[in-house]
Amino acid sequence: MNFRSIKLFLLLVFCWNATFISQSAFAQVSAVDSAFEVAESKGFSGVLLLAVDGKVVFEKASGFRYFEQKITLLPTDVFELASVSKQFTAMMVMMCAEKGLLDYFDYADKYLDIPYKGITIKELLSHTNGLPDYQAVMDKHWDKSKVADNEDILEYLRKYHPPMLSMPSEKYEYSNTAYVFLASIVEKVTGRDFIELSREWIFEPLGMKNTDIRKLEEKAGVSNFAAGHLKDKKGDYVNANKFHDSDYTVWLGNRKGPGRISSTAQDLLLWDQALYNGTLVSDKTLKSAFSPQALNDCTLSQYGYGWDLSQDEYFGKIVSHTGDNPGYKTLIMRFIDQNKTLILLNNNYHNSNDQLVEGAVEALREW
Repeated sequence: MNFRSIKLFLLLVFCWNATFISQSAFAQVSAVDSAFEVAESKGFSGVLLLAVDGKVVFEKASGFRYFEQKITLLPTDVFELASVSKQFTAMMVMMCAEKGLLDYFDYADKYLDIPYKGITIKELLSHTNGLPDYQAVMDKHWDKSKVADNEDILEYLRKYHPPMLSMPSEKYEYSNTAYVFLASIVEKVTGRDFIELSREWIFEPLGMKNTDIRKLEEKAGVSNFAAGHLKDKKGDYVNANKFHDSDYTVWLGNRKGPGRISSTAQDLLLWDQALYNGTLVSDKTLKSAFSPQALNDCTLSQYGYGWDLSQDEYFGKIVSHTGDNPGYKTLIMRFIDQNKTLILLNNNYHNSNDQLVEGAVEALREW
C-alpha cells in the first residue's frame, strides 16, 4: 500500500469513527431528552445537567422559577442545595486538617462546649456519631419569633441535653447536628466566620460566582433565585414558605454547616471538576473522603466525608449526595472513575425525579 493509499485509508477510518461517535452521542442525547420530556410532561420543574470529562453534554431546564407568577425557569437559575451543602462543610474541615488546625481523631468537645463526649471529628463527618437531632430540641423549646444560629443550637443542646441515639461508631445514622458541630469547629480553629471563609476558601477560588450561604433577605435580592414550591389544598404549586412545615427554614435561618448553600448547576460542575485536580486538598485527603468508614463491629458504613459511596459494575466508584428542603430536591452524582457527572436541581419536589435520574444514568453509561 503506497503512502497515498495509506492516507486515504486513515482518512476513511477517522471519518467512520467520527460518524460513529457522533451517532452514539446523538443517541444518548436523544435518550436523556426523552426521559426529560416525560418528566416535563408530568410537571417536573428544574434543571438537569450531564457532563463528561468536565464538558456539558446535556443541559436543560423545565418549569417555573415562580409558579404563581409563571416566570420561566432557566438553566442558570439559583437553587437551594439543602444537604448537598454538607460536602462543602466537609471540605472546609479537610482544608483545616491539611493546614494543621485540627485532626480527624480530635474529640469535638476539645473545641466546643457540648455535653457529648468522646465523639471524633471523623465520626461527625461520617454520620457515625450517635448524636440526637438538634432540630427536635429547637422545635420544642425555641422562640420561633427569633432566628437561631449555631451558638443558639449549642446552648439549647447544653440546656436540654437530649440523650445520645447510639454510641459513637456503633452505626451509621444521618446527623444534621454533626454538621452544625463541624461548622462551629471550623470557626473555632480559624477564628473566622464560616460563611466568609467558605467564600474565601472555596466559592471565590473556584469561580463559583452564583454560589453562597444566603440569608432570606439576600435570597430575595437574587433575581434568578428559583423558589421551592409545594402543592396547596387545591393542587396548585405555591411558594413552600407558605406552609407551616417550612417554618424551620426561617427560625433556623442562621444555622451553618448542614445546609443553606444555594448554587447553580454550572457552579456545581466547577466544584465537581475541582475535586479531580487537587485545587483544594490533596488526592490523599480526597481518597479518605471517598472511603467507607469502619464501625465498632468491623463492618463498613458507605458514607465518607460528606459523600454517599457506592460501586457500580460499569461505572466503578460513585460518590453522590442528595438534598431535601421544602419544595426542593437536589442531587449530585460523580462517577469518579470515568469523570462523568449528573446534577439535578428540582424546585417543586416532584415525584418524577427518580425516573429522570434513572434515564440520565442509563444515558451516561454509553456516553
